[in-house]
Amino acid sequence: MAPAERIHARYLIETPLEPAAVAEVMAGEQSCGTFTRVEGETDALRERARATVEAITELAPAEAPALPNALLERKGTRGPWRRAHVDISFPVANIGANLPTLAATVSGNLYDLGEVTGLRLESLRLPAAYRARFEMPRAGVAGTRRTTGVASGALVGTIIKPNVGLSAAETAGLVARLCAAGVDFIKDDEVCADPAHAPLAERVPAVMDVVRAHQQRTGKHVMVAFNITDETDAMKRHADLVEREGGSCVMASLNWCGHAGIQTLRRHTGLALHGHRNGYGALSRHPLLGISFQAYQTLWRLAGVDHMHVHGLQGKFSQPDAEVIESARDCFTPLTDAADDRVMPAFSSGQWAGTVPATWAAIGSDDLLFMAGGGILAHPDGAAAGVASIRQAWSAARAGTALDEAARSAPELARALSFFGKP
Repeated sequence: MAPAERIHARYLIETPLEPAAVAEVMAGEQSCGTFTRVEGETDALRERARATVEAITELAPAEAPALPNALLERKGTRGPWRRAHVDISFPVANIGANLPTLAATVSGNLYDLGEVTGLRLESLRLPAAYRARFEMPRAGVAGTRRTTGVASGALVGTIIKPNVGLSAAETAGLVARLCAAGVDFIKDDEVCADPAHAPLAERVPAVMDVVRAHQQRTGKHVMVAFNITDETDAMKRHADLVEREGGSCVMASLNWCGHAGIQTLRRHTGLALHGHRNGYGALSRHPLLGISFQAYQTLWRLAGVDHMHVHGLQGKFSQPDAEVIESARDCFTPLTDAADDRVMPAFSSGQWAGTVPATWAAIGSDDLLFMAGGGILAHPDGAAAGVASIRQAWSAARAGTALDEAARSAPELARALSFFGKP
């Protein structure tokens, strides 16, 4: 089978066994085989359908196993604990245009193999013809800019705080103040979807009433990402409501809605789809378990999302800055050379004017959502000053000017540096 008809995955494994033998187990387990050859598994079938080990690169061994393994413990197997990168290719014909089965093939039972004390999916590469069989972003980078009217510069956004507890009317009042403050983008928090105190049936019309009024006054459409996370039919109804009210974006918690749910939502609505990755840490924080962001975002981009969360530089979460930077670059990288399917990275978690220079220096691009909750809403001079401080910081960073110097003629930035920059 030609290389163009195969999906390529790279794994990091740890094992006390021979890595080449473990790689063959991985290939068989995730294609046409199991731990031993069975009836019907002919040479011809294996030639057609079996995954292929393409390369093995052994790395430095570990002193102790990364994860427990009851099977190896029962057998009394001891180290050394060998680590290796394993490249495996899978025939496209085994999977078809089936995103949940693609995820099950490149991940699935591999994490439970008795031969390994660590396994992580590091990267995923797809043939262009295969990628074309899946959903594309409806808005992506260019569409998000068109909708918000932001032709250049980072899109400045915020998150509705408090996360929960505000009524529909209170939420609308806050959105009105944020629109007046000059934000480009507002999102619900991931834990506020359809609560009893502010159901979407009330919250969406109330919020969109003030968004439309702001647009009529100023000509500016503020994109609001309503959190419609729910079971699939309910998400479709929620999206229809947002569209009827003139909204432009919906948000869903990717890991809990699942690949099939997000695909169904994407096919149902033309609204921008803001992909929230909450829970990703459970899949990624251990270096010898789970899935890297490159492979993770590849799968979700096949579902048709337009924005992907990457956390933020110098933020409040556990990810190192290097991982955030790499994640953003993954979003900027087309999955194949055949089409522009880039998505807009959403920087969030403890962001404020002071984190702008590091973001610009690392990314060198404005094609991102820079979302500050407290950095806007907790600014001592109010939300408008918070937005202004972030825009001033971006202008300074683009010009190569230090924030302290820029703050001499930018009072909002000066106040942000004084307030948020205190040790």
